[in-house]
Amino acid sequence: MNRPFPWRVVRVASGALCILALATTLAAYLLYRDYAASLGPLDLGPAQARSVVVLDREGDLLRAYATGEGRWRLPVGVEDVDPTFLAMLLAYEDKRFREHGGVDLLALARAAGQLVANGEIVSGGSTLTMQVARLVEPRAERSLAAKLRQIVRARTLEADLTKDEILRLYLALAPYGGNLEGVRAASLAYFGREPKRLSHAQAALLVALPQSPETRRPDRFPQIARAARERVLDRALAAGILSAREREMAAREPVPEARVDFPMIAAHAADIAVGERPQAVMHRLAIDGGLQVALEELVTARVARLGTGLSAAVLVVENRTGAVLAHVGSAGYLDHSRRGAIDMTRAVRSPGSALKPFIYALAFETGLAHPETILEDRPVRYGIYAPENFDLGYQGAVTARRALQESLNVPAVALLSEIGPARFVARLRQAGAGVVVPRETAPGLAVGLGGLGITLTDVARLYAGLARGGPAPALVTRAGEAPVPADPAPMAVADPVAAWYVFDVLRGAPAPEGALGGRIAYKTGTSYGFRDAWAIGFDRDLTIAVWVGRADGGATPGLTGRNAAAPLLFDAYARTGREPSALPVPAHALITSTAGLPPPLRHIRQDRPKTIEATAIARLAIAFPPDGSRVDLGLVAADGARESRLALKAQGGALPLTWLVNGVPVGEASLRREAAWRPDGAGFARITVIDAAGETDSVSVRLE
Repeated sequence: MNRPFPWRVVRVASGALCILALATTLAAYLLYRDYAASLGPLDLGPAQARSVVVLDREGDLLRAYATGEGRWRLPVGVEDVDPTFLAMLLAYEDKRFREHGGVDLLALARAAGQLVANGEIVSGGSTLTMQVARLVEPRAERSLAAKLRQIVRARTLEADLTKDEILRLYLALAPYGGNLEGVRAASLAYFGREPKRLSHAQAALLVALPQSPETRRPDRFPQIARAARERVLDRALAAGILSAREREMAAREPVPEARVDFPMIAAHAADIAVGERPQAVMHRLAIDGGLQVALEELVTARVARLGTGLSAAVLVVENRTGAVLAHVGSAGYLDHSRRGAIDMTRAVRSPGSALKPFIYALAFETGLAHPETILEDRPVRYGIYAPENFDLGYQGAVTARRALQESLNVPAVALLSEIGPARFVARLRQAGAGVVVPRETAPGLAVGLGGLGITLTDVARLYAGLARGGPAPALVTRAGEAPVPADPAPMAVADPVAAWYVFDVLRGAPAPEGALGGRIAYKTGTSYGFRDAWAIGFDRDLTIAVWVGRADGGATPGLTGRNAAAPLLFDAYARTGREPSALPVPAHALITSTAGLPPPLRHIRQDRPKTIEATAIARLAIAFPPDGSRVDLGLVAADGARESRLALKAQGGALPLTWLVNGVPVGEASLRREAAWRPDGAGFARITVIDAAGETDSVSVRLE
């Protein structure tokens, strides 16, 4: 007899099972909720900490700083990473990242099956979100409790953040061995490049490393790193991200076996920017990164040829905006032998003759002189002060144009005596320059020849003022920011006509050997004792200021603005890639010869006599070498060869001069007061000079 099927029992059992399932689900939910509550809120604060970075005007990295814990964790976004890397990452780590809610149940089931089958954990089944949770709250143990915590935190992340925000956290926090965190730091350290553009092999390696960052470090275990990279390439091939040929080519690419230093471009400018805003994580400067790199390389190469212990600094200013396009503070930030950490653009040094153009600018502006005004270059004394030219000679009557182009000291001091040194210093200060003069003393005439202190930065601003027709710009160091207006507004360094006169004169200054002249206006300067060499050039668009010397202030015999700084200046201009352009001629500029000037401007005013000469011609004397001196003839030439050459200098006397050594003439009679003699060996020598009037002077020296 067939019994009826017990549907009632089935219905009761099904209901009981549903009730049990609901109860179990509710109990699990309540347990989950209580457990999640017991964990407290997820603190993302520490995970948001990043290395401070300094960028150039285009957003390219100049310099990065490690975090307070000594880690490299650079800011990075999804848009900053190669798309192929992202595709490989998702294919290898979490192919359903965009679909799941933080936990991939299929991956967890697979991981559980592998655990049962193998008796050990083969894969953790972690999603990228779960890995981020582990990175935000690092735990050393690998246990079910730790996995549960990751699941809870992953759900919290998915509830609070977007998928791209979670991915951004992974890209910034993923470990890559040592103190490297994040894909950007790893890409820079292992490949020396940003992760925006990666080869397929590089992308695969960066995907593989975070799974076991210490055992796969390519700088320590390149073979293990290569094997891990191969597995990622295989997964990329299977997912259709790479073709077979692309996979084969990527496999042949070598694995980097050493780390690359992080960029340290414009290091001094970066330090200044970070010091100004220590709370900021990102600083974007006005610097042109390509030009900065080119000038840093140029300075390093040039200074290496000049000698040990020397440094150099270069500042490039865009005249119209005042933007600092390049800031080279030394010949090597990490070069301790040259004290490279000292920023020589901010050091107060003696400018030598570098400020003479501003004496002439004041003279032109006040109507005291014109470029074609005749000045006297003769022995002169102002009380106890008797200025001399660099070559210890005199040229007689010269135009102001020629006097400035040849940097004659005596005419410049004559103009300064008419203007007044206090007025000259006041004008520089009113234009915004931080001029330093000896305390408790009034400025004397020596300030025109370097008897004051000033920074390369202020000198660059003053010359940029000439290029702008008078007003010195406030320097802009940060991209996209306007300069802070000064209160009160600074005075112009000169009026537009005077500024153009100076430009026109200095554009005709003789260029250094091998350089093309007549393109930029420039002036050199050499401080007393050969401690500082300067060269500043400008055209309509740019001003470039160069300093060469020792950071410790030590002397370097023979170091001058013309032989050390000027060649560097002209090379720096060539590196800008710009064609120099002239300043426009002002409407009221007087362009004429000396004869065409109004009579009062043909000669400098002589309101009171200043030129005092003992005789019509100063007495002939040998200025160098001194009598009885010992002279070391070992000099190093520019090409590294050894040569022995003794410089001979005279002062006074009637030109031409004839030199004799041990009774033998040295070359022909010369209109210069300098000569050079090549001896045939060490010993004593009798040096004699004879002028056109028959006067003589002699000294005895010992050559060693």
